[in-house]
Amino acid sequence: MRLVLELSVALREASRKNKMKSQKHILVVEDEPDTAELLELHLNNAGYKVTVAEDGDQALKKIHKLMPDLVILDLMIPEVQGTEVCKFIRKDPATESLPVMMCSAKISEIDKILGLELGADDYVTKPFSPRELVLRVKNLLKRAEGNNKTDAERIIIGEITIEKASHDVYVAGEKIDLTATEYKLLILFTERIGRVQSREQLLRDVWEYESDIDTRTVDTHVQRLRTKLLTSSDHILTVRGFGYKFYAKNV
Repeated sequence: MRLVLELSVALREASRKNKMKSQKHILVVEDEPDTAELLELHLNNAGYKVTVAEDGDQALKKIHKLMPDLVILDLMIPEVQGTEVCKFIRKDPATESLPVMMCSAKISEIDKILGLELGADDYVTKPFSPRELVLRVKNLLKRAEGNNKTDAERIIIGEITIEKASHDVYVAGEKIDLTATEYKLLILFTERIGRVQSREQLLRDVWEYESDIDTRTVDTHVQRLRTKLLTSSDHILTVRGFGYKFYAKNV
């Protein structure tokens, strides 16, 4: 009887450790206690492990110490502003692909565009719907996880080479660094060469949720992708009043 009991306890402990190991870790960078508590509550309820940083300096230290799976980043925080934190994340090779969701009371279009241009994968304005925020977190993590799956396939279009096994992208032999969202956008374009993609369709297929989010989100990410593609930026054509099309001479 004692052996059975010990075995049962051991199995429960092993199950608990496996669950903890697979649990996604989210770093919330927020200096308002009420907002941080609200985020932590809803994310915990959704099954995520949450760590809170109260300022930009703490955020940078915890990012490199804990290596979270996603960062929810307020723009207006003490010590180091959120915009600078995002820049540091994108410049560091160890964190350049880390999903970043900006969460801020700044609601103007220019603020959203700035956040996305700095490398954020998504932008949520306060006050926010906790249910929608959790859904966006889920989809960002899903995209990042999908980008980490191996697929021994090489895509070559003009001077662009995509190594899907390692998720490395090269232009004329030079490696370029893409965020998870930019990479998925590029893959989607290459899978649909010559087919016009509306902004709404790209929002559904890349961001993976229905939302009233401004389609400028798509425009900003496409512009960032074009910039990083260097001399191959002209592969992405703008279809005025509708969306975009990926063009390849050999197709």
